[in-house]
Amino acid sequence: MQQSHEFVKKSVKTGISFGTALAMVISYANWHSIGWAIFHGLLGWIYVIYFALVHA
Repeated sequence: MQQSHEFVKKSVKTGISFGTALAMVISYANWHSIGWAIFHGLLGWIYVIYFALVHA
């Protein structure tokens, strides 16, 4: 049981990190602004999903 709990924790952390990085890359490519990239990086997956829905 402990191993599966650790696996879930690592997976969630990796997913959050990936979402942050993806949001920052999308933001910088779209707006060419480090400030917006940082802000959108803080939003993470929320901005990625928003961007996908609006710009799809």
